[in-house]
Amino acid sequence: MAVPMIKSTYSLDLDTVRKVERLAARWKVSKSEVLRRAVAVAAKEEAPADLTPLEALRKLQDHLKLTPQQAREWEAEVRRERRAPVRNREWLRR
Repeated sequence: MAVPMIKSTYSLDLDTVRKVERLAARWKVSKSEVLRRAVAVAAKEEAPADLTPLEALRKLQDHLKLTPQQAREWEAEVRRERRAPVRNREWLRR
């Protein structure tokens, strides 16, 4: 049985086109197959829409595999940045 295909047109920047072409050559598949695989991977990694913001945060934290010590260090760094005088904030100097 044939797999139904839909022909579509998309506009991609030159850099993306080059990447797709390199992947197609490396994997020895069509550019369409490269895009199908990329979409399949992206769809798997997408967070389920039914997660609450807190559940999504917990899932992200679990994925990062932060130790309690790393989390405390990050928290301390954020506190120092927030308490620093405004003139010392790097993003203001840009």
